[in-house]
Amino acid sequence: MTDKGKLLDRFARDGEERILLGRVLDRMETSRRRNILSSTGFLNPREQEVSARLLEAAGDGENIVFFGGYEQAERKILLFLPDYMTAEEIQEEDAGPLQGLRAEFAPENRLTHRDFLGSLMGLGVRRDCIGDLLVSEDGCDFPVLREVADWILSGMEKAGRAELRLAPVSLKDLRIPEGKTRLFRDTVAALRLDSVAAAGFSLSRSAAADLVAAGRAQVNWQDCQKPDRLLREGDAVTVRGLGKIVLEHVGGATRKGRISVEIKRYL
Repeated sequence: MTDKGKLLDRFARDGEERILLGRVLDRMETSRRRNILSSTGFLNPREQEVSARLLEAAGDGENIVFFGGYEQAERKILLFLPDYMTAEEIQEEDAGPLQGLRAEFAPENRLTHRDFLGSLMGLGVRRDCIGDLLVSEDGCDFPVLREVADWILSGMEKAGRAELRLAPVSLKDLRIPEGKTRLFRDTVAALRLDSVAAAGFSLSRSAAADLVAAGRAQVNWQDCQKPDRLLREGDAVTVRGLGKIVLEHVGGATRKGRISVEIKRYL
């Protein structure tokens, strides 16, 4: 394998990502040396992409699987397979490291993603132990690492002020809510983060810049505190408390010199 330190220097953007990618290489080495199944915690799409490039550069892009509990998952774990297991086998309930959970509540409570994430964080569960939170009108299904499932089942009694009823559920039975988005056209003075965020979330540019500078924004699942960061087509912007947008398309300049854009907002 290529020198670990050089690989981390090449692919890690910062110290936090260097630690994450170091763990990815450690899990790979353990799996290959002992010929056993090994896996990471849940990774966001940015972490999945950089991990895949890292492993390819390390000469070990084979026999790996990204799996989030269901086909359209955004957050996924990275599995290193031994030579006696297939991708299909590891995604079966009994063989894999994931467990599905379902939290039900009275529909009038109108709980949100933030309510459930806050409850889980309050239990001391790390974010990388939790997959996508699939919130519907009267429940929330979510995959977790099997090692924390019992802890959540025994300790997660409320989200917000609402009482919860928790039970294990098969990954095959996870309820996937229909994603709601709105695609619209707008113009921006520049492809800066604050300008695009202002258009996407219906804010003034100064208000968007303040949110970015306060550390509430991410670009492609990476924290960003630079309002003047330039975006490209396909970049995802998340602002805590407001949601997520994607810069779907960048068009030409208008007669007034502004840039035409198409933005998708997740509702």
